[in-house]
Amino acid sequence: MKVSEKIEDLKQNKAKIKEMGGEARIAKQHEKNKLTARERLDLLFDEGTFREIDMFVKHRSTNFNMPQLDIPADGVVSGHGLVHGRPVFAYAQDFTCRGGSLGEKHAEKIVKVMDLAMKAGVPIIGINDSGGARVEEGIDSLKGYGDIFFRNSRASGVIPQISAIMGPTAGGAVYSPAMTDFVFMVKGSSYMFITGPSVIESVTGEKTTFEALGGAIANNTKSGNAHFACESDEDAIDKIKILLSFLPNNNLEDPPIVMTGDDPHRLCPELDTIVPDNPKAAYDMRDVIHAVCDNGEFFEPHELFAENAVIGFGRMNGKTVGFIANQPLVLAGCLDIDASDKICRFIRFCDAFNIPLITFVDVPGYLPGTDQEWSGVIRHGAKILWSYSEATVPKLTVTTRKSYGGAYIAMSSQHLGADALFAWPSAEIAVMGAQGAVNIVGSYRKEIKEAKDPEAKRQEKIKEYEDAFSTPYIAAERGYIDAVIQPSETRVRLIDALEIMITKKEALPPKKHGNIPV
Repeated sequence: MKVSEKIEDLKQNKAKIKEMGGEARIAKQHEKNKLTARERLDLLFDEGTFREIDMFVKHRSTNFNMPQLDIPADGVVSGHGLVHGRPVFAYAQDFTCRGGSLGEKHAEKIVKVMDLAMKAGVPIIGINDSGGARVEEGIDSLKGYGDIFFRNSRASGVIPQISAIMGPTAGGAVYSPAMTDFVFMVKGSSYMFITGPSVIESVTGEKTTFEALGGAIANNTKSGNAHFACESDEDAIDKIKILLSFLPNNNLEDPPIVMTGDDPHRLCPELDTIVPDNPKAAYDMRDVIHAVCDNGEFFEPHELFAENAVIGFGRMNGKTVGFIANQPLVLAGCLDIDASDKICRFIRFCDAFNIPLITFVDVPGYLPGTDQEWSGVIRHGAKILWSYSEATVPKLTVTTRKSYGGAYIAMSSQHLGADALFAWPSAEIAVMGAQGAVNIVGSYRKEIKEAKDPEAKRQEKIKEYEDAFSTPYIAAERGYIDAVIQPSETRVRLIDALEIMITKKEALPPKKHGNIPV
C-alpha cells in the first residue's frame, strides 16, 4: 500500500470512529437534551486545542459474541487541551457507544489521562454518561473501576479533580465522582445513585423515581453529593470553566491573579447598616460577601445544600480567596451536621490548593435537638475544628454579629490559628446568648426568683448581661480580636491583611496523616 493510500486509510478510520454510535443513536441523545461526548469536549476546550488520545483503542473481550462487536473509541473520548489558555486533561464517556459502559480498555483510557494529568500537574475533568460496568467483561470492569478510584485518591489534594454528571451514573460508577473535588449535575437528564428505583422497591417496598432518588436537585439539596445543579450540558460546562478560573493547576502553584479593576481601597458603606437593630432579625450574608468581593463576583458551590452555611470563591485585589460564612436567613446561621461537612470539605480543598480563607461569623451555636445529637453532630461538628486547625493558608475572620460558645471557637477563632481577626461593633462574642445566660448564672436566677416582678427582673438582667458581655470588646481586650472596625472598612482591612499574610509559611508536625473524625 502506498503512503498516500495509508494516509487516506487513516483519515477513513478516524472519520468512522468520530461517527460514534451512528446517526440514530446521536439523534436519540439529542432528543434527551444531551450533547454527545465529542460535542461536550468541543465546548469545554478552546477551539482547535483538543488533542485526543487512544482514539483507536478496542476492547479485547471474547465473551458473549463480543469479538464481533465494534465499540468506537471503546465508549470514551479522552485527551487534553486548553481551557481559557490553561492546560487541562479530560475524558467524556460516550453513551451512543454501548451506553458508555465501562470495560477494561475503557477504564485504561481514563486511567492514562489521570496519570498524565498527575505527571503534568494540571486539572482533570471527567464527564460521566454511562450505563455502568460492561457486564460482558465481568471482573475486568470491576478492576477498571478500582484502578480509577485508586487514582482519585492519589490525585486528591495534588491536582483539581472535577466531575460532570451528564447522564446516568449508578452503582460503582458513582464513587469516582464522589472522590473528586466538585460535582456538576444537569437537571432532568442526569442522575446518580447506588441502587436504582426498581431494586429499592424490590428490597424495601419503597416506590420512587430516578429523578426523585438521584436527580440533580436531590443530590444538590438532600444528599449534598453534588455541588451544582445546572440547566443544561452547556450551562454545566460554562460553570466548570468559571470554577477553573479560580483554581491553580496543582498544589505547588498559587491560583492565577486576575486584574479585576476593582479598587482595593474601596469602602462598602452599605455594610454599615446591613445588620438589623433587632438581634433576632435576619439578613443575607451573601450581601456581605458580594460587597467585599472584587466587582461583587462570588461563585458558590453547594448553594442548595446546608443553606445555613455559605461557601464559595471570590477575588480580593485580584487574588482568589475562599469564603465561608454562617447564613442568618436559615436556622439563624446555626451549625449542624450538614453545614459542618460542607464547611470542612471546602476548608480542606482551599488549604490543599493554596487558597486563603475568609470567614464571616454570625453563629448562635450548634443546632440543638435529639436528631442532631443521635446523628453525630459532635463528630461532624468536630470536623470544622479539625480542618481550620489543620489549614496553613492565611486565615482571616470577621465577626458581624453573634458568636457564641463552641461555635465561636469553631468558626476560625484565634484559638484555631486564625491570622487576622476583625469584629464589627455589632458583634456579640460570648459563652452564650443573654437569654440562656440569665437562666444559668446563679446570682441572676436568685434575683429573678426573689423579685416581685420576675419577668421585669429577667429583662433587666438580660440587658445587664448584653451590656457587659454581648460585645466585641472583652474579646478585643484579651487580644482574641485584633481590631473592632467599622463595617464599611471591611474590604480594605481584609485586603491589607491578605497582602501582608500572603507569604505566610507554616508547617505541620511530621506525620503520615491525621485521623479526622469522619
